[in-house]
Amino acid sequence: MTAIEHHHARLSGVALHYVSAGRGDPVVLVHGWPSTWYEWRHVIPLLADGYRVIAPDLRGLGDSSRPAQGYDKKTLAADLQELLTDTLGLKQWHLVGHDWGGPVAFALAAAHPEAVRTLAILDVTPPGIGPDFSQGGKRWHHAFHMTPDLPEALVQGREREYLGWFYESFSWQRGAIGAADIAEYLRTYTQPGALRAGLALYRNMPRDIEDNRALLAAGLRLSMPVLGVGGGRAEARGRGGEPEAALREVADDVTGAVIADCGHFIPEEKPRELAALLRAHFARG
Repeated sequence: MTAIEHHHARLSGVALHYVSAGRGDPVVLVHGWPSTWYEWRHVIPLLADGYRVIAPDLRGLGDSSRPAQGYDKKTLAADLQELLTDTLGLKQWHLVGHDWGGPVAFALAAAHPEAVRTLAILDVTPPGIGPDFSQGGKRWHHAFHMTPDLPEALVQGREREYLGWFYESFSWQRGAIGAADIAEYLRTYTQPGALRAGLALYRNMPRDIEDNRALLAAGLRLSMPVLGVGGGRAEARGRGGEPEAALREVADDVTGAVIADCGHFIPEEKPRELAALLRAHFARG
């Protein structure tokens, strides 16, 4: 059984919790919302026999600290860069991001391309690049989460009902996120400040779009191997080929994949299929 170790690192502007397992070339797994590092629980053992896997909790979420500011994706990426280089002493790593972790990973790769051996983006597009991040309003919760104060007033004290709807509705594989898993997510998302921090990921979307469009205007081209993966079931909010399409606008070496019978929560619904894709992808970098 793979041993997962928990760590805490005090950085210049935040304290980050992260887990690690295995030995070898570093692989960094970045979670989304409403998740934590825990969304990688099935993937980590499938990679740790050949890689040193590092999965942080983003600023404000999981067991990391919850500053009032800093939820634009460039700042979140800077947190990870500081953790990986200053705390862990790493020079290069493979980088994987799911959901909001995808735009964070993209921002890190754009800012420090020399450090990212390969980049993989799972079931998300970088805001402002490629197919619309909010799918023309189909992802209704984006606008709701960006609304000042109202989500807090309606969701506070009802996190189980609200977040539970996402775990169920965005999964094609029934039971992929079970009762014990939801309890672990609720353990952190019901802590003071966690709901606000999660909503701040969405409230910074206009800034993220501006930042990414500035990268496009400056002619950004990522040269490392890039993988875009989508869930094949649109009924469960899988994005299909959208991640690949977006990444082709900013990267030279792009591979795409769509995982069948899978919704949005790829690492929890189809961990073995994902791990196989990632291993093949890492071998290219």
